[in-house]
Amino acid sequence: MQKPSIISFQPNILSSPIEYLTGISSIRGELLRKELSIFTFKDLLDHFPIRHVDKTKVDSIASLTSATDYAQVAGKLIHKQILGEKRNRRLVVQLKDQTGVIELVWFQGIQWVDKLLHEGHQYLIFGKLGFFMGKPQMAHPELEPYTAANASGKSHLEPIYPSTEKLKAKGLNGKVMAKFTQELFLKIGEKNLPENLPESIVKEYKLMRRFEAYRQIHLPSSDQQYQQAVRRLKFEELFLAQLSVQLIKINRQKTTRGLVFEKIGSLFNGFYNDCLPFQLTNAQKNVLKDIRKDIGSGQQMNRLLQGDVGSGKTMVALLSMLIAADNGYQSVLMAPTEILAQQHFNTIAGLLKPLPVGVALLTGSTTAKERKIILQDCAEGRIHILIGTHAIIEDKVHFDKLGFAVVDEQHKFGVAQRAKLWKKSTIPPHVLVMTATPIPRTLALTVYGDLDFSVIDELPPGRQPITTVQRNEASRPQVMDFIKEQLQLGRQAYIVYPLIEESSKLDYENLMKGFEEVKSFFPEPAYWISMVHGKQNAEQKETNMNRFVKGDTQILVGTTVIEVGVNVPNASVMVIESSEKFGLSQLHQLRGRVGRGADKSYCILLTGQKVSRDARERLKMMVSTNDGFKIAEKDLELRGPGEIEGTRQSGTLLFKLANIVEDKAMLEAARLSVEKILQQDPELTQPPHLPLLQYLQSQKTNTRWSKIA
Repeated sequence: MQKPSIISFQPNILSSPIEYLTGISSIRGELLRKELSIFTFKDLLDHFPIRHVDKTKVDSIASLTSATDYAQVAGKLIHKQILGEKRNRRLVVQLKDQTGVIELVWFQGIQWVDKLLHEGHQYLIFGKLGFFMGKPQMAHPELEPYTAANASGKSHLEPIYPSTEKLKAKGLNGKVMAKFTQELFLKIGEKNLPENLPESIVKEYKLMRRFEAYRQIHLPSSDQQYQQAVRRLKFEELFLAQLSVQLIKINRQKTTRGLVFEKIGSLFNGFYNDCLPFQLTNAQKNVLKDIRKDIGSGQQMNRLLQGDVGSGKTMVALLSMLIAADNGYQSVLMAPTEILAQQHFNTIAGLLKPLPVGVALLTGSTTAKERKIILQDCAEGRIHILIGTHAIIEDKVHFDKLGFAVVDEQHKFGVAQRAKLWKKSTIPPHVLVMTATPIPRTLALTVYGDLDFSVIDELPPGRQPITTVQRNEASRPQVMDFIKEQLQLGRQAYIVYPLIEESSKLDYENLMKGFEEVKSFFPEPAYWISMVHGKQNAEQKETNMNRFVKGDTQILVGTTVIEVGVNVPNASVMVIESSEKFGLSQLHQLRGRVGRGADKSYCILLTGQKVSRDARERLKMMVSTNDGFKIAEKDLELRGPGEIEGTRQSGTLLFKLANIVEDKAMLEAARLSVEKILQQDPELTQPPHLPLLQYLQSQKTNTRWSKIA
């Protein structure tokens, strides 16, 4: 690409292609695009250093230990040679100082590096330290000729940038990246990175100016200045994230008209007074009040309902759908699996038997004949509540008047799937999304900040806390004896095996081996056992599970397919095999399959002899509490936000600097600041807020933070 002779200092200089920067050829530019997604000057600015090192400090080779992470040494090159053939070729170099010898190895770019190095010359080497056969070694280190003069001229802190082996092999190591960044700062000024936060915010939180923060995070004059730069840019990330979700919420409320459900009629009252199987908890009543307020406001409801396993979310959803029916509208309930959809159908159809409410189930297993009848009844309004899997969002499914949509275990569905629900009605239906996975407050504010959210934080009366214990393999006979005691009392038990991938041959063999072992402890005909796993077809899985639900079998052996969709109040024991292999959230979900009746229930976490430190922390947490929200907080702390189920697809946690676990207090401060500004000026048109508005308008892409459609 031909470069212009003069680069003008326009505000949009940051959108210049990366090849326009001195030192970056078209070949290098292509590498930067492919390896690091650096397309423009702004992308390079946002490619932050992973650390800074004091390049004036030189370590002696003898002082290096296995505890040393990165090191810098200086010495004489005493030997070099190229070893191996083809893929095994490597350049091996010996560097010696007054205290010892270190080995340097290159596996790529061998010819290029070989030409740079000369025996007898002095070099300064920096890189990640390793040990091979007890001797210090560095692979693909940074290097430069070393003299006392060039050492004294170095700055105190030099940036180390994330790179890749391919870039290093082509000479684009962290040192070269630092030169590119220095070159960029010669071309840009404060007008290219104008302040985007209101002055009141900058002063209130004593934040570094934006341009200075970018300069100091790359090329800090001191460690203190670097820390201030990181603090400023973290706050900016969190502030803009909160602003985005809050603006989406305001825009939705302003532009999305909602159906008005004015009355509470005979269906709701009849069910509430005559058919309700138990007294609602105060938490359920509060959620219903929130929903009633939403659906009577004239704006579309978009509410997230979170509550622990067994907290009564389905009952809240059913009562809400009855309000829709009282107002002449139909409802849908979409579940992620056929098992869960069937469970919802059985529960809801059973509860509504005395009332004139049409309920139907539509899944992939529905026969063509049944499907035809359901589609016709749905289109003509005879079905008031349609329950199913993603089959209910197919184009062939039409409604007479769809007014309310419930999405269960919402993180299992993609955004596009959920969006199809909206298109089933001229005026989008009210939407209630439910999750049995408690969401930590910081995650909820970030991922679901544009939604209203409610929490059911108490269990229905009569539920007893589940006793959870950890036992290792040596205790297996005692665990099996305990299960026998429970079975003799008329109870049932689950035994769950990990299956990382349903296609994993090894995991499948472990499951089958475990099943045979369980049968040896519980021989037929004294005991009957069902087994379910992902390799079974839907009919076989359903049959085996139903045998357990009906009590025809006393033990259900399976994989995590039983995590959702099985409600057996008589089951009092959950044994989780190799529990150290499960995440906290999944362990909690599995435990929630027991404790659903009035009997005392138990969860036994069986582990192998060797358990990692993280796994021990997870198991300790499970034993210490039944509180799903405490468990969710710990899960977030251990795994980090990017790994929590459902958050990765949203794309909302791709912060470059901020971490919602470590920076919880900063997130709260950013949220409060955003709320205060938007209460005063929701359009951001007042002079103090114009920099924010201009910044948002300058962004080519505006992430639809956690938008359902």
